[in-house]
Amino acid sequence: MRTNTIGSLALALALGLPLIACQDTKAREENEQLKARVSELEKENSNLANRVDGLTKQNAMVGEENDRLKAKNAQTKRSPKAKRHRRTPKRAVSSRN
Repeated sequence: MRTNTIGSLALALALGLPLIACQDTKAREENEQLKARVSELEKENSNLANRVDGLTKQNAMVGEENDRLKAKNAQTKRSPKAKRHRRTPKRAVSSRN
């Protein structure tokens, strides 16, 4: 009986090691894929950060131009004057014969 137990354990060990190794290989492959994906996301994040910086600068420039144009418009505006209404000419009365 002792030999059967040792033989069973040896058989189980012989069959179990490749399964463990296979799972370990799958985990390593998945880990490598995840590392590659993280690297892609970091690059994308840096590209988006650069884009946000550029858009922030552009927004600041547009705001400054808008303020400058508002100031220029305020200087050139005339003060409101009372409107004069034109008198409509009276119709020439035609004489009927």
